[in-house]
Formats: sequence, C-alpha cells, structure tokens
Amino acid sequence: MDEAPASPAQATHLYGGQAVIEGVMMRGQDHWAVAVREPNGTVYVESHDIDSIAARHALWRRPFFRGMVVLGQSLKIGVRALLVASNHATEEEEQLSSRQVGVSLTIAMVAFVAVFVLGPTSLFVWLENKLDIRGVIVNIAEGVFRVALFVGYLWLIGRTKDIHRVFEYHGAEHKVVFNFESGKAVNVENAQSFTTLHPRCGTSFLLVVMAISTLIYMLLPFDSFVAKFAARIVLLPVIAGLSYELIRFAAKRRSSLMAALTTPGLWLQKITTQPPSDEQTAIAIHALEGAMKLEKQQGGELVIA
Repeated sequence: MDEAPASPAQATHLYGGQAVIEGVMMRGQDHWAVAVREPNGTVYVESHDIDSIAARHALWRRPFFRGMVVLGQSLKIGVRALLVASNHATEEEEQLSSRQVGVSLTIAMVAFVAVFVLGPTSLFVWLENKLDIRGVIVNIAEGVFRVALFVGYLWLIGRTKDIHRVFEYHGAEHKVVFNFESGKAVNVENAQSFTTLHPRCGTSFLLVVMAISTLIYMLLPFDSFVAKFAARIVLLPVIAGLSYELIRFAAKRRSSLMAALTTPGLWLQKITTQPPSDEQTAIAIHALEGAMKLEKQQGGELVIA
C-alpha cells in the first residue's frame, strides 16, 4: 500500500471520520471518502466533494455557527457513507435501498430523541410533581440520569458482535488520524502504535453536548413538560455550536483546563473504540488516501478536516 504523505498544514486543520459497516469514512476539508471491505475481500473506495454552505457564506465559518454547519454536514455525509457501506459490505440479497436506509435512520433518530430527550424529561417532570420539588437539583439529576442512560446504552450495544466490530473500525479511524497528525508516514505499523482515544471523537462530542445542555437547562425558568421538552429541542443547535467550539479548543490545547474537562469523553471511548486488526487499520488508510487523492486532483490542500 502506498503511504499517505503527512500534511504541511497539520497545525491549522482538524481531522476526522466515521466508522461504518466493514469500513471507515474519512472527511477532508472539501472532500470525503469511504472505504469498505467487500464480502469477497476486495476494498471498495468511493470519494465525493463536500458542498458546504460555509464556503459560500462567511457567517457559517465563524465560531459557534460553524459548529452547526459541521453537525449538519456530518449527518448528511454519515448517511451517504452508511448507504455506500450497506451496499458493498453485504451480499447482494442483503443490500438496502436508499429509501430503506433513510427510513431506518429516521426511526433511529426518533427513537434517540424519545429515549434520551423525551424519556428523561418526562420522568423528572413526573418526579417534580410527585415529590413537589423544583429547582437546579432536579435539572442536575436529569442530566446525570441522561448521561448514565447513554453510557449504559453504548455499553449494552457494544457487547453485540456486529456493533463491537464497528467499534473496532472506529478505533482504526482514530489510530490513522493520529498517525496522520503526527507527521509520520501513514502505514499500518505506524498507525497501530497510536491510541484509539481521540479528543475530537463524536462520542466525546455527544457527552459534551449532554454536559452543556444540563448547564443551560438549569437556567431555563420552565416548569411544564411541554415548555421543557420544546426548549430542549429548540436549543439543540445552540448547544451543538457551543460544544463544537469547546471540543475544538480542547483538541488544540490538550494541556489546558478545557482539555481536562473533556477527559470523560475519552473515558467513554473505551467503550466505543476497540483495538482494530491490521486489516481494519488498512481500510481506514484507504479511506484517508481516497479523500486526499481527490483533494490533490482538484487542487485542494492535502488535509483531512
């Protein structure tokens, strides 16, 4: 395998990706690529441009607003990467149509909101009325409960064979990103020497979102269930923007107090990332090379953002 060159602009760019079924997606500054191991053992790589609103409007490149854009783009690219993976990592009779994938993801998102937003809010509004208590302590308890529920869910699904394998690809993605950022030649041997715990991981992002949401919800003067639930939905983009800036700041200043505050996210990655095999690490490198190749062909910078 050819070695991916290290970037000359590592200090000013962030890097990342996503694990998918039997593969990894790597996202570049202006491009992304997904690499998937097919049932016959061959590696399929597909690359695409990123049509970003931030490239056309300066407002969306500013702090806070850029976090909303990144979140929206990540969801869009993630869905496309999952569709590619589902159509290349499985036998033909098991493949899903784009509509089937869309329906499945819609159901998953609704279930996520129901379990991790609606559920805890309903429970603690009921407890408030049952015990006749109000105030900050209830909001803190709700936040702690939501985090515990989330961690328990990740631990539970991580014990299934298929999800555990996805978590291995997640570990491969992190190792390769670390390898690239280090400036060393990107290859399986070098990548395997790095940790699977990365400060900019989406898992850490979700945990930070939950922590910041707890702090913000403490300030809201609402008592009714409808008002509380509506506020939790409406404020999600705001919380996402703040969380993105915190994660970005912590990733660039890993010895700072802010970086220390994101440490629980690294602990959580001990569940969501697992040591990958050399073959899985090689897939992550293929994805990295696919994104970088398209960047180079179109005159962009050789970075993964």
